Amino acid sequence: MIRFENLSKGYWVRGRWQTVIDNLNATLPTGKSLALLGRNGAGKSTLMRIIAGSERPSSGRVVSDGVISWPVGYGGSFHGDLTGMQNTRFIARVYGVDTDELVDFVENFSEIGDHFHMPVRTYSSGMRSRLTFGISMGIKFDTYLVDEVTAVGDARFRIKSQAVFRARMKDASAIVVSHNTKDLYAFCDAGVVLHEGKLQYFDKLHDAIQLHEALMTRPAHPQ
Repeated sequence: MIRFENLSKGYWVRGRWQTVIDNLNATLPTGKSLALLGRNGAGKSTLMRIIAGSERPSSGRVVSDGVISWPVGYGGSFHGDLTGMQNTRFIARVYGVDTDELVDFVENFSEIGDHFHMPVRTYSSGMRSRLTFGISMGIKFDTYLVDEVTAVGDARFRIKSQAVFRARMKDASAIVVSHNTKDLYAFCDAGVVLHEGKLQYFDKLHDAIQLHEALMTRPAHPQ
């Protein structure tokens, strides 16, 4: 369960307050893998970071009864001067998982070779995504936050990533952002649509996608 209580988020942009999340009060159910839909700039990535705890809301709070991952594909928490292995070991200690097991899993899964022992600041964006996805899949979370990460790499690596993610979903739920409708149907069974700061839940994924597609045909609301 993830519950939003009077949750709001906004930014000052050129001296003007711009609301991204507008006083959300909603509960996302346990045991559902949700597609998070919305046009570009709707605030999907912002909401994911707030759920993960890596960004603070302007007001309100997020309440959960389970362990939530950081947004998979987001490497903002990595220390650039530490190697991939050192970052992995640090995260293992933070989450209380076996350090050596996680290191072995991530090194084998990420397929970044000697770069695993090099500073993360030297990585390409693709290597950082492989590293963070590997670490996320190596730790058992109750809810995984996923932002387009299965698009990383070549076709073989994408298939590998999707297989690992599908295996994790047998014992967990997820909130998934993706522009690929096929992936949403493969991994999600319900949906939420974020539009003009408000969130609408649909028990049937198809209904959420229909609303999202209808909203995409309308002109964006001026900020």
